[in-house]
Amino acid sequence: MRIDPTKTWRKVEERLARERNPRLRRNLETVLAHMQAEAAPDLDALMATVAENARYHAWGTDDPLYSPQGKEAVRGFYTAFVSSGAHRLELDVDRLVVDDDCVVTEGIMRIAYPGTIVRLLGYAVDDPDAYYLFEARMAVLWPMDEQGLVLGEETYTAGDGFAGIAERKLSRADLGLA
Repeated sequence: MRIDPTKTWRKVEERLARERNPRLRRNLETVLAHMQAEAAPDLDALMATVAENARYHAWGTDDPLYSPQGKEAVRGFYTAFVSSGAHRLELDVDRLVVDDDCVVTEGIMRIAYPGTIVRLLGYAVDDPDAYYLFEARMAVLWPMDEQGLVLGEETYTAGDGFAGIAERKLSRADLGLA
């Protein structure tokens, strides 16, 4: 299973190619820039897409780590995410909805998690130096402010993407490194 980050923004680019409404185009362009900066990872470019009063919320978990409030807390979230080595991801979007105030993406989220992180999360893996595949269906609501900046990410994840993770060791080729 090769992680392909371009799947994350494929539908956004397709919609942009035919969208004529300036406000919808602006919203799509912001989400596209956000997705690509996250994949780079380019923290400054990523944060340039985020509103000062951003509020993230990961539904289905009570862990405040996944629901930062305010731009500086969001920056901290992404800094920790990149530092963890878990920034290799794809959201294979199969549904995209856009309106004046929100973009919605839905599909299969795949994240390559370092074995050390998987162990810290309480899962047994045989190789802490390897990467393991997190996989779950996810919907992301991207509310937008009047300036076209991301007000947050409201994520809904179906099931436990870590279930059976010990059997989903990734190769260097899966990570695009070979």
